[in-house]
Amino acid sequence: VFFYGSGCTPAHVPMMKQMLGEVFSLQTVEVHSDLMAAARALCQHESGIACILGTGANSCLYDGKDIVQNTPALGYILGDEGGGAVLGRLFINAIFKNPRLADVRDEYLASEKLTQSDIIDKVYRQPMANRFLASTSLFIGQHLDNPLLNNIVVNNFRQFFRSNLVPYQHPELPVHFVGSMAAHYPDQLHEAAKAEGFHIGHVVKSPMEGLIQFHKSDERS
Repeated sequence: VFFYGSGCTPAHVPMMKQMLGEVFSLQTVEVHSDLMAAARALCQHESGIACILGTGANSCLYDGKDIVQNTPALGYILGDEGGGAVLGRLFINAIFKNPRLADVRDEYLASEKLTQSDIIDKVYRQPMANRFLASTSLFIGQHLDNPLLNNIVVNNFRQFFRSNLVPYQHPELPVHFVGSMAAHYPDQLHEAAKAEGFHIGHVVKSPMEGLIQFHKSDERS
């Protein structure tokens, strides 16, 4: 059994291995983080930079076998640049503070049946504010003909490159992506990468196909 999951830090691996071993009655169980899943699925056995861009965001420098460096993600309040929750935060801020987006604000509030007070409540008082913020991506994706919204998406990605990938100091390596944000905004992602001096390799929504390929090749070797 090969298990990959969010939150599977080294401290939690022994517990997960024991639980899975008991459930499946197996002696051989491997437990890894979702970031390792991304690295293996995207890079296979080659060196590269693997990134997760979904509701949150994460990245790592991978040497073809191990994760050798990781810029801390820090969550959507302190970090997660490039992710859907941060995009939503930037979007909500812009539509209420930029007069040029007043029509977009009115359309968004009407389409979602929300008020400014509702949004404040969802973000500051209700659980899973990150998911609510990330849910704005659907509306944003339908209005990318608005240059201001398009720029918000591009700049969110550019900040991801600056804050998370520049510290690896390997601009020559391909940068690969998995997750809904990367898959839904490929043009903006490529624009941001070019502006920041990176070149993009694979972009997929799910790591599953790549993981199957990785483990099949691992068995053959």
